[in-house]
Amino acid sequence: MSGSKSVRTGTVNRKTNETEISISLSLDGTGRNEIDSGVPFLDHMLTLFSVHGFFDLKLLAKGDTEIDDHHTVEDIGICLGQVLAQAIGDKSGIRRYGTCYLPMDETLVRTVVDISNRPYLHYEVVVADQKVGQFDTCLALEFMRAFSQHAGITLHIDLLHGENAHHIIEAIFKSLARAVNEAVTPLEGVTGALSSKGCL
Repeated sequence: MSGSKSVRTGTVNRKTNETEISISLSLDGTGRNEIDSGVPFLDHMLTLFSVHGFFDLKLLAKGDTEIDDHHTVEDIGICLGQVLAQAIGDKSGIRRYGTCYLPMDETLVRTVVDISNRPYLHYEVVVADQKVGQFDTCLALEFMRAFSQHAGITLHIDLLHGENAHHIIEAIFKSLARAVNEAVTPLEGVTGALSSKGCL
């Protein structure tokens, strides 16, 4: 059952006039992935998210990339957020909070997650380069905004230092994976939502 401690999985299908996306996620995986987004750099980032979060991830997306990658990247962020929320389920028994400091050569990124049911994104990242290959670096922000809103999480991402655009965005996705993994990990002795209110 989706959201249970034994099998925490989700599947989302989304079709608009701009994109068509199918995604499935298992929180208790080994990092297996099959990813074809139509945006090669995003494929690389989502592979890192899967591997470093130990999430099994399948994604097939088609979008109007002949215009640019914006719609595809944003909509995949929406779908990844939705499928994460589905896989987490009622949030019972999870740690709720996760933090990761992730170094990537000269770069250091801090990512902090609260699975709070209160979507919020703080994104303090300045990337000097507008492109990594053919990928618009500003789309990393669009992805994270869509992801946090539709996952229902509070997400803080800070670039503490770094220069290389590829390293910065890679560190963001890796640190996100590790922080989310920590936050969704079952906490021994906790049976309901980890909140004094009794729910999230």
